[in-house]
Amino acid sequence: MAAVKIGEAAPEFELAGTGGRCYRLLDYRGRGVILAFYPGDFTTVCTRQFCSYRDDGDRLGRLGLELLGISPQSVDSHDRFVAEYGLNVPLLADERLEVARAYGVVAPGGFVRRSTFVIDGDLVVRYRNISLVGLSFDSVADLERAVAAIR
Repeated sequence: MAAVKIGEAAPEFELAGTGGRCYRLLDYRGRGVILAFYPGDFTTVCTRQFCSYRDDGDRLGRLGLELLGISPQSVDSHDRFVAEYGLNVPLLADERLEVARAYGVVAPGGFVRRSTFVIDGDLVVRYRNISLVGLSFDSVADLERAVAAIR
């Protein structure tokens, strides 16, 4: 499936996440949200990515949009990842890759491409970055620029 394009409605989802919560896109109507798809808990680049979000938590909080991480691991794996690194971003379990497929970020071979989507309060995609290799990620500075561009 092709990736969701800028200006298109963001695909709805409902996923279990850390903290014993269930997360739905519809909960972000009127507020917006940032989705960060990532390949896996405890991997080198993913750990750097989410630790950078932890370390820049104040700046991230000032964006006015919650950031959600989404990957194919279980909530148990996510809870261990959060606990081990003191992460502050909710992580959602997309074990069947249904949400990743809906956003068009599943690569051949079935792994999730590192991707970021900024979704506005009308639940429309306003920014997307899909990494073909996955060795880099959107920093908080990148997210600040993306959010500023849609306001």
